[in-house]
Amino acid sequence: MAPSRLTLALENGALLLPADGRIAVFAAPAGTDLSALEKNRTQIIQGQFPDYAAWVRAGWDTQVSPKGEFAAAVVFVPRAKAAARALVHQASQVTGAGLIVLDGQKTDGIDSLMKAVKVLQPLDGSFSKAHGKLAWFTGGDFTDWGARDTTLAGGFVTRPGVFSADAPDKGSVALVEALPKDLTGRVVDLGAGWGFLARDILGRDGVTHLDLIEADHAALTCARRNIDDARAEFVWGDATSFEPKALADIVISNPPFHVGRAGDPGLGRAFIRAAARILKPTGQFFMVANRHLPYEAELAEQFREVAEIGGTPGFKVLHGAKPRRQRR
Repeated sequence: MAPSRLTLALENGALLLPADGRIAVFAAPAGTDLSALEKNRTQIIQGQFPDYAAWVRAGWDTQVSPKGEFAAAVVFVPRAKAAARALVHQASQVTGAGLIVLDGQKTDGIDSLMKAVKVLQPLDGSFSKAHGKLAWFTGGDFTDWGARDTTLAGGFVTRPGVFSADAPDKGSVALVEALPKDLTGRVVDLGAGWGFLARDILGRDGVTHLDLIEADHAALTCARRNIDDARAEFVWGDATSFEPKALADIVISNPPFHVGRAGDPGLGRAFIRAAARILKPTGQFFMVANRHLPYEAELAEQFREVAEIGGTPGFKVLHGAKPRRQRR
């Protein structure tokens, strides 16, 4: 593993962390090089389940939200501007306006975040490497950067950084419009987000149970607020490895297809395989995808019947029935 910007800056003396006290590390992706930090005084704050689980397996103190007080914080800058600012605010709160280190790629907005910070507090230093930057500062009042929930039409609540925080995703809207009205039985929503699809599904009296599976803890927290129905069960976890209590009659999904900025159809294919695995032999799968994504071959491999049942110029709604492969 190549040393990270953080490791290089600490090893060459450009950046100095406090000699005592704990270090909070916000939103570090799994596999990030944190070798320059002392594991016994570091807490990783991570709300994405696959990353969270990987850090736990690696033996780090890992939490969804920070626990306790800290002498310094490292923030791995996310792409969403509001989410990045909210993390800076949170880091400032838990460190008592102590040392905050920002680490981000230029393509994810590190330069604009640094400029915004400097309006409120001068930087103490910076370090550039590998198309990104490290910057650090101490102090400043970032109260106005705190996360603020958004209420959308229909009363849906979202938070900065969750997928489609400003409005329902167009793909999800297309899926809702194409879904049959007579769905019944046990339903699973793989990648449920903040609950837009789930609320529509639960509008059908024939649905007896709905599992909402979501990797983003913040999005699932919103879903809990948006869905008030005893038939709903909320699961923070990895949709591709989810094991239901009973095989499902219906699976629905608007699967993600990005890792960072890079498109990865493999994620959607993994969702298709998961759907086939958790469905009854007579089960049905409904998914939506951007039209350019090549999912039909995987659907044909996993289901005996495959068809396009709706969509828009930008999205296609696909249906698979009678899965070929069952759990072993």
